[in-house]
This record gives sequence, structure tokens and C-alpha cells, in this order.
Amino acid sequence: MQDDPVSIPDIPLAYRDGVEKARRLDPALAQAYARHTRIGDPEADAVMAALAGHPSRQVQDWIRRVLDHGPASVPDAPAALRQFVAGIEAPPDWFEAERTLAGCRAFHRHSELLVGAFVGAVLIEGFSTLISQSFCVTGRLVDQGVIRLKQNNRHLVEIFIPGGLERDGDGWKLSVRIRLMHARVRLLLAASDDWNEAELGTPLSSAHIAFATACFSGLLLKRAAMLGVTLDAEERDSFMLVWRYAGRLMGVHPELAFDDEAGALHLQRVGALCEPPPTDESIILANCLINSAPVVAGITEPAARDRLTRRIYRVSRALIGDELADALNYPPMASFGALTALRWKTRAERLAGRLFPAFEQSRRASQFQRMLEVSFHSDQGMAYRLPEHVHAERDVAS
Repeated sequence: MQDDPVSIPDIPLAYRDGVEKARRLDPALAQAYARHTRIGDPEADAVMAALAGHPSRQVQDWIRRVLDHGPASVPDAPAALRQFVAGIEAPPDWFEAERTLAGCRAFHRHSELLVGAFVGAVLIEGFSTLISQSFCVTGRLVDQGVIRLKQNNRHLVEIFIPGGLERDGDGWKLSVRIRLMHARVRLLLAASDDWNEAELGTPLSSAHIAFATACFSGLLLKRAAMLGVTLDAEERDSFMLVWRYAGRLMGVHPELAFDDEAGALHLQRVGALCEPPPTDESIILANCLINSAPVVAGITEPAARDRLTRRIYRVSRALIGDELADALNYPPMASFGALTALRWKTRAERLAGRLFPAFEQSRRASQFQRMLEVSFHSDQGMAYRLPEHVHAERDVAS
């Protein structure tokens, strides 16, 4: 039985036109997406409410200990934190760790192109939504673009390390840490005069967490294929299983959870229709990401950085399409043929790898090293500090 339509007053103002368009494609999913623009993450939000008022260093220590060693390691912490972690420690029945190995191998075989598609397309497409408002208000991407880009890359890398999503794996811990970070920022924004809930809905809403996870999984496979990445059915299913579980750990609500690649792509399409056209904040973030990428790659010489930036813009335009690229104020340029050379290079390397195994081993080792270089901000381990202020520059100064 189809859900009753969402009444217009319940939909945040910015979404009303888009939700009407999305209903023509999938009324039930469009209505669910609209509902979830008003929802955060009740479990993680309850943790942040319980931790409010405790000293920052104490909170950081509790989170570090509970994620590293489990609820029994923090008997002095609020019960909400212990109950939250206890409730997510056991994987769901549908998750089998051994089934992720094919996806992990595929990721590391094509990591350069997958990370390229991630940065040059799906992150951009994710931030073309109103999720950009949260990051612009806080400054946590604009002011710290290089650090944030490396952190996004690191999460992608860690969940595809074999065993990364097991309870003691860094992929598991990072996914839960991201969920708690989102809850903390949501709490700060909700109490801020900078956030208009009637217009924008809940900051870092349940809808946006699900949409981002759909982009990072199904849409990433689609964009990587445009660069010449080919995966077999087992690898694709395994890749999606990794993201399905990572999404669960990050707080994707069951109503918006996807089961497979087709489901993720459908959610992304419906969600994109629900969203308004890119705002000024989306434009700022998209261009910030692209201009940060050469620095993340270690290229700081101005002329070389400018050349790489223009190349990234060209490839990104070819991946996301002229309509979205123009809406994001990309510099005007022809993108015809931008992907052809990359696809030929991928095919040539694949053939060389088959003919010369030593070449393939060397290529993978070099690719893995580059992946680490663009993913790790420091060697100090995982940070568990949560923001204390809605604006990132105040946290840096304090």
C-alpha cells in the first residue's frame, strides 16, 4: 500500500518543487526522501545530547576507548554512548566479510581511477545538493579543503582494506566516527542562527546521508566505468556490499537503504530530482574540491598546479555532464574526447599487465603508494576530537 502523500507544509521550502518532479518517477521514494529531510539520526543524536556539557578531552577519550575497545571500556561514560556502540557492534545477517574480498581486490586493482572518479565526479555530485549548506556554514570544507579531501579519500581506502569493516578495522571505526561527527555538527547547526530549518530541513539530514552513500557506491561504479574500469558481476556485488554495510554504520536509515547497485542508482536519481538546483554554496564547494586536488596530490608549483586543475575540470565536466558543470560555474571548455584517452590508457595498462606480470606488480605497488599519499593527512593515527563550535575556524583557534 502506497504511503500517503507528504503534505506541502511538511516539506522544507527549498525541496517543494523538486519533490513534485521526483514523485512522477517514484512517488513512494520521493515521499520518503522528503520525510527524511526533516530527520537526523535519532540514535547518534541522542549520544551527542548525552555528551553535551562534558569536557572535550573527556568526550574524546570516551569515544576513542569505546570504538577501540568496546562499551565495557567506558563504564564512566553516559549510558547512551555505551548502548549506541553495543547496538552496532554485531554485523547484520546479510553481511558476510568474505564476500567483500572480491570488491576489495577490485578496488585496489583500479584504485587510481576509482579515487579519480570519486574526487572528480561523485563528491562533486554529492555536494551539488543542499548538503553543501552544512559544510559552507561550518567552513569544514572551504577553509580546510585539503584536509577534508584527504579524510574523504582515507575513508574510501579504509573500508576497502580487507578486514577494514570488521569490528576492529579502521574502516569500521572511521564509519562510526563519521556518524558521530555528523551528529555533533547537526547539534551545533540546529542551535545556530545560521541555519534556517523551515527552508533547508534538518542539517546533515537522513536524506542526505543516504544520498551520499548512494553516490559513493552505485554512482561511483558508473563514473569509474566511464574511465575504463571494468568489474565482473561478483566484484560489483562485493563492492556494493562494502558500501551497504559502511552506509549502515554511518547511519543510513532502513527506509532509504539500498540492497544493490540498481537500488543505489535509483535512490541517487530520485534524490537528485528532489534537490533544488545547485546553490552558491554548492558552487563554492565543487570548485574548492577541484582546486584542492592538485595540492592533495603533492603538486604545489603554480604552473603545474594550474595545468592539472584545468585537466581535472575537463575530465570532471565529461563525467558529470555540461548541464551540471555549467550550473557549478566550471570554466568553459570542450570536454569531447577527455575520457577517450583515459580509457585507452586503462586498456593499454591492462594488456601490458597480462603480458608482463612484473609490470603489473610494479604498477599496483606504485598505485597503492600514491593512494596512501592522497589519503592520509598525518601519521598520528585516527583523531576522535569532536568540534566544539559551529564554525571551524573557532575550533582551530581554540
